[in-house]
Amino acid sequence: MRHGEPDLSLVRLPEVTLHVAEAGPKDGPLTILLHGFPEFWFGWRHQIGALSDAGLRVVAPDQRGYNLSGKPRGIAAYRLDRVADDVVALAEHYGAKTFQVVGHDWGGLVGWWLAARSPERVSRLAILNAPHPDVFAAFARRHPGQALRSFYVAAFQIPRLPEAGLRAREFLALRQALRLTSRSGTFGDLELRRYQDAWAQPGTLEGMLNWYRALRFKRTSPSPPIRIPTLIVWGKRDPALSSDLATESLKLCEQGRITWLPEATHWLHHEEPARVNDALAGFLVQDPASVHAAKSGRPTR
Repeated sequence: MRHGEPDLSLVRLPEVTLHVAEAGPKDGPLTILLHGFPEFWFGWRHQIGALSDAGLRVVAPDQRGYNLSGKPRGIAAYRLDRVADDVVALAEHYGAKTFQVVGHDWGGLVGWWLAARSPERVSRLAILNAPHPDVFAAFARRHPGQALRSFYVAAFQIPRLPEAGLRAREFLALRQALRLTSRSGTFGDLELRRYQDAWAQPGTLEGMLNWYRALRFKRTSPSPPIRIPTLIVWGKRDPALSSDLATESLKLCEQGRITWLPEATHWLHHEEPARVNDALAGFLVQDPASVHAAKSGRPTR
């Protein structure tokens, strides 16, 4: 393993096997990075090295259904409570009674759920452009513009057809989605080839889309507020999610704050890694003397 690269392994949990990237001191605070659609652990390449250098034990799994992790059959296997259970089981695998969560997109929704359901396990929560699930539903009903921004959620409910569309022409739709919704140059050819390899894993497209299809199941989410310390980092140029979702989500947090990135999009941790790493380290690292190590934005290959 070259310096700065994570260890990659398969972790067998009671319900599913997860492929994980791990870095940092074994005795550092366990910090689990949860990616969203359509990424995998590689989406945190700018954060893994920086946060581990700052003293955190960083674990970034491919969430169930993605890349090299297990892909349970059936839509019900992708309910929010089921995927959240994976994170708790992962922490138990590493022997951690408590852990920190950083979540982007769908990973952020899992983080919100964990913070509400298991505040005795999650010590700190950092959210990157992901609204609280309850806030999103209510906001979309009041603001038709947000519903239009999220039209793809309804399109993904159709069986099999979305998989065929996303697979066509070497995953052109997914590649274009990343490039067109981010700042110019954010996703280069080399990075997109890594994503294509992940999307090409058997069952991955169905697994990724089943996260959206599982929205049909009624949630029994714990009631707000979120009592643990919470940091929301939000790119204000997100084409899919209104910034008002961040301020509405903050209202559910007893110990929360927002760091705004005015020029960043949904892909803020790719576009402005140094600023994101600085914000995360300042929030997650308890030893101020080591926070500076997280400011480099050095990527992990």
